[in-house]
Amino acid sequence: MQRILVSACLMGRRVRYDGGAKTSADALLAGWRAEGRLVVFCPEVAGGLPVPRPAAEIEGGAGGAAVLSGDARVLASDGSDVTAEFVAGARAALEAARSAGVRLAMLKEGSPSCGALAIHDGTFGGRRVPGQGVTTALLEAHGVRVFTEDQLPEAADHLRDLEA
Repeated sequence: MQRILVSACLMGRRVRYDGGAKTSADALLAGWRAEGRLVVFCPEVAGGLPVPRPAAEIEGGAGGAAVLSGDARVLASDGSDVTAEFVAGARAALEAARSAGVRLAMLKEGSPSCGALAIHDGTFGGRRVPGQGVTTALLEAHGVRVFTEDQLPEAADHLRDLEA
């Protein structure tokens, strides 16, 4: 059975920067949970960040790959540099995925860790730009396909392909 790495906040865990969750009530996700497929994980908490914590964005909206290569930082709204924690969390997510044989992830869109299609632009003004978060960039570089919570049907199709 193929396992799926999933953002802890989507499963109701209160791990987001604001102390909240972004619980998904999607039937597909609930079914995968019932089947025991899910590896529930929060890279930001695993990287050592507290809950709650200041919001964080990748400077210049540069994207996760730029952070991983050392060409961009992750900065918190209070001005602190949290790059090391985001990179550590991404590495922990990759290790969790490898340990469980994960080749598919369902992560929270817009997050500086988990965003797969869009991230915030680094100005803390609420604007999004196309790009990936740090964890998504690392997972995809190592063969784990990342989907957003709005792409569950596509993820289900990919899961069927993996298991065929």
